[in-house]
Amino acid sequence: MAATRLELNLMRLLSRCEALAAERRDPEEWRLEKYVAALEGMLQELKQQASKPAPELLNEYSRKVDFLKGLLEAEKLTSSTEKALANQFLAPGRTPTTAKERTPATKTVHLQTKARCTGKMRSELLGTVADFILPLCSCRGLAGEEKQSAVELDAVLQHHQDMQEKLAEEMLSLARSLKNNTLAAQNVIKQDNQTLSHSLRMADQNFEKLKDESDRLEQHAKKSVNWLLWLMLIVVCFIFISMILFIRIFPKLK
Repeated sequence: MAATRLELNLMRLLSRCEALAAERRDPEEWRLEKYVAALEGMLQELKQQASKPAPELLNEYSRKVDFLKGLLEAEKLTSSTEKALANQFLAPGRTPTTAKERTPATKTVHLQTKARCTGKMRSELLGTVADFILPLCSCRGLAGEEKQSAVELDAVLQHHQDMQEKLAEEMLSLARSLKNNTLAAQNVIKQDNQTLSHSLRMADQNFEKLKDESDRLEQHAKKSVNWLLWLMLIVVCFIFISMILFIRIFPKLK
């Protein structure tokens, strides 16, 4: 089923929100919150339409919108620990929003947010002088989580880079194949043009020869008619003279 205009607008706005969420935003930035509110309204309107998408696709849209809402609510928390805990329970999307994405953008945002929250917690814990042992232990645990998140993010980025390189190689191979096909087509067209030109020249030569033969035949026909006419006149004259001589030689009997 083809996507409706409302669904296309929702996908565009969702992609824009995911891009904004991936950026390091100013605390006073208000656009993402307004966009997410607009997304909620569009999603509710899409669910009420008669030609609405498949339930799996609607659930994926709802999952991504809920993730963005939870991300905004987590950013409003004051404690880094609370932010990290809130981000831990967020569920990113499972499928890419646009065809250009290889990995869901919300998953990348989730990994980046977890890494930032873990880094802030690590900085706060390392800056605490009192109760040294507990922050140190927590720091090690969080450092391991940060390292795991960083590894996951590196894996995602490496996957993106590998996919881009593979796509570039495929495009290069396609370009080479297209070039070869174009050259082959040009050669075939060139040969066809030469054959057509030769055929046209032969047709012109045959037409000229046919015209010459037609003129000769016409002249020959005219000559034949003239000789026949003269021959008939001579025969008629001969018969006329013979009759006169016959009458003179053999007079009429009385």
